[in-house]
Amino acid sequence: MIFDTHLHLIDRSRLSYPWLAGLPPLDRDWDFDSYLATAARIGITDVLHMEVDVADADIDRETAWVAELMARPGSPLRGAISAARPESEGFEAWLERIDRRVVRGVRRVLHVVPDDLSQSDLFRRNIRRLGKAGLPFDICMLQRQLPLAIDLADACADTVFILDHCGVPNIAGGRFEDWANVIRQIAERPNVNAKLSGISAYGPPDWTLQTLRPYVSHLIDAFGPGRIVWGSDRPVCTLQSSLSEWVATTHALLQDQDSADRAQILGGNARRIWFNAG
Repeated sequence: MIFDTHLHLIDRSRLSYPWLAGLPPLDRDWDFDSYLATAARIGITDVLHMEVDVADADIDRETAWVAELMARPGSPLRGAISAARPESEGFEAWLERIDRRVVRGVRRVLHVVPDDLSQSDLFRRNIRRLGKAGLPFDICMLQRQLPLAIDLADACADTVFILDHCGVPNIAGGRFEDWANVIRQIAERPNVNAKLSGISAYGPPDWTLQTLRPYVSHLIDAFGPGRIVWGSDRPVCTLQSSLSEWVATTHALLQDQDSADRAQILGGNARRIWFNAG
């Protein structure tokens, strides 16, 4: 069974999403019930909500909404990876007041801000605070920024990191070797894990299983099955595949792994990283 560590939910009546206007195919509501209907058919049993880069004023409202959905009877939603602003002087106070029953990790999207943001002393000091608090940080950077991810991981060695979307490889651009080399480097950092999530969105429109296979094979070779988690990245994955297609693709890409390794990637590692279980 599958633990989805990267579900985005969008409700424009409750929250503001400034970036959606620039991506018309996603600029609508993406509700929990429609996701659950598909999840029940394809083996997704546990879910973490991933922040959707809401307006700053809505960050806490997004977490409160996730808490409501978690409280529904039979809900598979296990928590939130919350948005945050580690570049802010108010981060420490925010970290002290969050509901840890809901917030299981933190993300700050780093490809929408200046590259040097993650290099500031304040940002890194606050990311180290996450390590002390036992909260992992999701790194969301483009392929060209991955050397910055290495610098951040080295500067915050006691914080656990998850590299989103396999490091956002430029699959459509065909720059496999550039990506593969830096992935090998970042995998040398024991505090970094990788997320196998939604990379169909980064391929050409006519991508196939064989288009993605070299990337997933290299990711597993570099990180090992014990440091990889799975995510749907729904609805972003729907730009070039359905949720069901992405799950089917994942199973096909993992067919050469033994059952224990598949179980780690599809669920066991997520329980260990975010819930200290297993």
